[in-house]
Amino acid sequence: EHMLVQRLLGAIDSFVYLCIPFFMLAGALMNYGGMSLKLVRFAQLVVGGVRGGLAHVNVLVSMLFGGVTGSATADTSAIGSILIPAMVKDGYDPPFSSAITAISSTMGPIIPPSIVFVIYGSMTDVSIGALFLAGLIPGILLGIIQILIVVRLANKRNYPKSDTRQVRKKALRITIDALPSLLMPLIILGGILTGFFTPTEAASVAAVYAFVYCVFIARTIKIRQLPKIFIESGVMSATVLIIMACAGVFGWVLAAENVPDKV
Repeated sequence: EHMLVQRLLGAIDSFVYLCIPFFMLAGALMNYGGMSLKLVRFAQLVVGGVRGGLAHVNVLVSMLFGGVTGSATADTSAIGSILIPAMVKDGYDPPFSSAITAISSTMGPIIPPSIVFVIYGSMTDVSIGALFLAGLIPGILLGIIQILIVVRLANKRNYPKSDTRQVRKKALRITIDALPSLLMPLIILGGILTGFFTPTEAASVAAVYAFVYCVFIARTIKIRQLPKIFIESGVMSATVLIIMACAGVFGWVLAAENVPDKV
């Protein structure tokens, strides 16, 4: 029993894993602070005018938001709560709206920064910065493929075009509002790839950046909302860490019982 507890804790007792709750917190702050909504409006400005525009917006926002949180769970909870109701209201069928949100969120663990790459890199002693760089092009290609599939389905099912006239009238304002959100992935990736800070430090920078902007600059988050945000991000982080801890115990049992050699 004592060994089991030690193995559970030992599996997640790593400094680099601190980035997981910080990235989750950054995503929660962006969601509650309206930064994710500003990304949606910017994406609508860029690709919203074509047929199936909201579906294209869904994919593009997942690419941008995944470049901050590195988590499919955070991506789905933030983007889905905004876009799924909007898509259904605009005439998309609910199964498609849910499916495109779930599928596009899979870019979160691929487009850097990625929590999965952090875990893999720390376990195998591989450069996390190199893993991030390696995931960039596949992540973008995955987004392009999803957009091509959306184009085909949108034309086949005659999905509506979004009315972007009001959006285009405010194009400059929408772009300026989205700049703080768009800068975050650049700060994170630039800092990691240049060696200015580690992935764990990058995650804390992202969380502090989102906190300062939403609470003190934009003032879209009230102090009384912070406990709810901290609890929500803590629950999402705990879900990931519990899986990692149990996987560590499972691996230890396999090794102790010499299962790989027997197989």
